[in-house]
Amino acid sequence: MDLISKAKPAPVVLVALLLVAGFLLAGCSSIGRTVNAAKYDKMSCPELNSALGENAGEISQMAITRGNVANTSVPRWLLGGSRVKTAVANRETARIDQLKQRHDAIVAARARRCQRSAS
Repeated sequence: MDLISKAKPAPVVLVALLLVAGFLLAGCSSIGRTVNAAKYDKMSCPELNSALGENAGEISQMAITRGNVANTSVPRWLLGGSRVKTAVANRETARIDQLKQRHDAIVAARARRCQRSAS
C-alpha cells in the first residue's frame, strides 16, 4: 500500500498564495502617503459633500475587507499563512487610517467653506 501521496499541490492554494503576495506588494506602495488638504480647499460645497460620501463608502468597504481577512481560517499546514493574514490585515488598517485622515481634511475644509454644514 502506498501511503505517500504523489498528487501535486492543489492549484487553488497556489493561486491563493500568488494573489495574497500580489496584494501585499501592491498595497505596500499606498502606505505612508500623506493627505493633501490643499486640494479640498479648492472644492465647492457640493463637491466636498460628494467627496465626504465617497470617502465614507471607501472606509466602510475597507473595514469589511479587513474583517473578512481577519476572520479567514488559515490551515496549519500552510507555512507562513497566519503571518500573511496578519500582514494583510495590518495593511488594510493602515489604509483605513489614511482614509480617516482624508475624512478629517474634508470635514475641516467643509467647515471652513460651507457655513450651513459646519455643525
